[in-house]
Amino acid sequence: MIVVYRDFNGCLPLQICFMNSPYMYFHLFLSTLCSGAFRFLVSVCAVLLAVTSCHVPRDVSYFQDAASLDGMALQAKQQFKLRPEDKINIVINSSNPMLEQQFTLTVNQNAGRVLGGTVTPQTVAGNATGNSQVIAYTVDEQGTIDFPVLGKISVAGKTRAEVADYIKSRLIARDLVSDPIITVEYVNLGVNVLGEVNRAGHIDVNKDHFTVVDAIARAGDLTIHGNRKDILVVRQDDGVNHVFHIDLTDMESTLNSPAYYLEQNDLVYVSPNDKRKRESRGAGNTFEQPSIWISIASLLTTIAALLL
Repeated sequence: MIVVYRDFNGCLPLQICFMNSPYMYFHLFLSTLCSGAFRFLVSVCAVLLAVTSCHVPRDVSYFQDAASLDGMALQAKQQFKLRPEDKINIVINSSNPMLEQQFTLTVNQNAGRVLGGTVTPQTVAGNATGNSQVIAYTVDEQGTIDFPVLGKISVAGKTRAEVADYIKSRLIARDLVSDPIITVEYVNLGVNVLGEVNRAGHIDVNKDHFTVVDAIARAGDLTIHGNRKDILVVRQDDGVNHVFHIDLTDMESTLNSPAYYLEQNDLVYVSPNDKRKRESRGAGNTFEQPSIWISIASLLTTIAALLL
């Protein structure tokens, strides 16, 4: 069957084609391209692309509410408290050198390695001199250490300053030392930082107060692909797993978070943002990539410009 087809918009000349033939569908497609509705659709797409390309992400900058928090009261600083399997160095200084040697466990470096032996402390405040090195005490499962002369001492749940004060008071009470200076040093305390940071890994703790910001800074900061609005802090305490969420774009919630001050063995995980997640899916999800839609819109715009 032969029909006569004319485009009323004036874009196509008089055409004669066969009904139900591929030529007829092709001419109908060209007629649609020339319609006013299609031109309007192309214009809308162009505007949307322009707006999208000029959009500035709002979830990249840290602490976006900082200007309004000047003078804000902060939560009390939290110090590390000792747990089983923690290691500490205990150094006692006195005017009597004999008492120092009695209460400060050391090993001769020339005698070889000792089981549970010597480790360089992370909070350096003193160390043995000469050929000897201080031996680290390991907190056992009951939360105690075996200290010379005094025997078993409970240290679990105490800060290093509290341990030093307790040992000092016990020594003075028993008239063993009259003027001791006691230093307790951490040996193996640390946290782990994983995910979208520049230097993931184990971070040694070198001070009594250690925050999630300290950990991220020591890990080389977040990458541009890190999700700043959902930092996970995983903490295991007394056999219970706790998960905290921190939004680094919100200073107030970050500073007030119970996970702002970290504890030993905490895990800080920075999840990837949506862009990084899309990139990891590969070519199997091409139509989820913004670039493919930009290419399609550009093609349609070019076709319309040639026909109009």
